[in-house]
Amino acid sequence: MRSLAASLGLRPTKQRGQNFVIDPNTVRRIVRAAGLSPAEHVLEVGPGLGSLTLALLAEGHRVTAVEIDPVLAAALPSTIASYAPGQAASFEVVLADALVVGPAEIGTPSACVANLPYNVAVPVLLHLLEVSPTLRHGLVMVQSEVADRLAAPPGSRTYGVPSAKAAWYAEVRRAGPIGRNVFWPAPNVDSGLVAFTRREPPATPASREEVFAVIDAAFSQRRKTIRSALARWIPDRSVLDEVLAKAGIDPGLRGEMLGIEEFAALAGARH
Repeated sequence: MRSLAASLGLRPTKQRGQNFVIDPNTVRRIVRAAGLSPAEHVLEVGPGLGSLTLALLAEGHRVTAVEIDPVLAAALPSTIASYAPGQAASFEVVLADALVVGPAEIGTPSACVANLPYNVAVPVLLHLLEVSPTLRHGLVMVQSEVADRLAAPPGSRTYGVPSAKAAWYAEVRRAGPIGRNVFWPAPNVDSGLVAFTRREPPATPASREEVFAVIDAAFSQRRKTIRSALARWIPDRSVLDEVLAKAGIDPGLRGEMLGIEEFAALAGARH
């Protein structure tokens, strides 16, 4: 990986959250932990120099990689041709921002396995779950604190907006730590793996956008009761009280005590 970077005249940049995995045992561990089916179509975001890509291809999977850096995107096909010539036909790179891609660019992958750029990990994951309904499971590497937030249950110290919104799409869990020394350059933060399995969102007449608006409002003032926090969402207190009662929500609870089902019920109670 280092020699590839040197040949490209590349230095990792903080702007794009580039910390490349250079330990082969780590990428093999990630592929094993992902629980992929044989020859699964895998979406990889931020393939960088291709270490995880090569590990996925070595196990017989088809890989669609989304890379925002034009230098890296241009180099990946040559890397695959050199180190995994037998799997070159199973690889495709898409030069794009993962925050705006859709099925037209990435097709219909069933799994996502990636070392997500840490500075945009949560919005990228939520975007992919929204625009790619075929994604049924995945394993992503993120900053350890972000992993805690994504997998946090209601009532826990780290539960918040990312936890609730991710729960709309999937069951999310921590899947192990990753040491700093497997990266180049070594990050100043710890890393962790997050596994997700898609599930149907809660039944509600409200749209996803409406449910997410309730989540945003509920966590905008964490220390306030849900009745106080939702005052901007529904300024009329009598109407808000009716909505809370219809949804079966105790107005004295705080937002961090509510799960995705309760947020969906609140949004649906306005219909």
